[in-house]
Amino acid sequence: MSDEDEFLEKLPTDLIFRLPPAFDDVADERRHRKERLTAALRIFGKFGFEEGVAGHITARDPERTDHFWVNPFGMSFKHIKVSDLILVNHQGQVVEGRYPVNEAAFAIHSQVHQARPDVVAAAHSHSTYGRAMSALGQKLEPITQDVCAFYQDHGLFDDYTGVVTDLEEGKRIAAALGDTKAVILRNHGLLTVGDTVDAAAWWFITMERSCQVQLLAKAAGPVVPIEHENAVLTHGQIGNDLVGWINYQPLYDQITREQPDLFE
Repeated sequence: MSDEDEFLEKLPTDLIFRLPPAFDDVADERRHRKERLTAALRIFGKFGFEEGVAGHITARDPERTDHFWVNPFGMSFKHIKVSDLILVNHQGQVVEGRYPVNEAAFAIHSQVHQARPDVVAAAHSHSTYGRAMSALGQKLEPITQDVCAFYQDHGLFDDYTGVVTDLEEGKRIAAALGDTKAVILRNHGLLTVGDTVDAAAWWFITMERSCQVQLLAKAAGPVVPIEHENAVLTHGQIGNDLVGWINYQPLYDQITREQPDLFE
């Protein structure tokens, strides 16, 4: 039995408990993914994950699975609406939308989506603590409960050759990601994936915070790690995409109530 199946078995049957929706109509599923993608971009903007034109979140199209929706090049995360999203094929062509695609977004995300058919969404941005952590060329350590979601479940791309505009570089990043949920790109930042937009966005947010905690803790003094067996146990409890989806819902509720214009 998978960790997600075990989690579902423990859910209450007589109380309201939200779970990811299922769709019979592909148009409804596409609209849902685009709304979630736009909300995630707005949250990233609110949290200050922008750095100029850097950063992108993608969502695989549910019908044309070799295409992905992504934020346009040069538009603030804080201003993006559903109608602004662009659809890009795996040749890098914009097939729907009015704006160009970020070349780095295509180079990285096209290869991640191609290498990981299980992935619906991928998130990458130049967040402050993710960049600081990436400069160390180190992985996250099991020093808090929350970071155990990434225990033995994230990679390190231990190289830097400039702005990623080459598909071969994207392939190497996808290889460093492997079958995990995240990868630290040395001297660059973080990249996370999930089987929903919500999960991919949540993993990025909590990974950024985990980087912040590790940097703060190690600056203060020697850290006390969680023992391997307990870190493995905790990963099984909090490290699956369903738990990621659930953790993200309060953030989604907040941003959609604060900024309902994102649905336009």
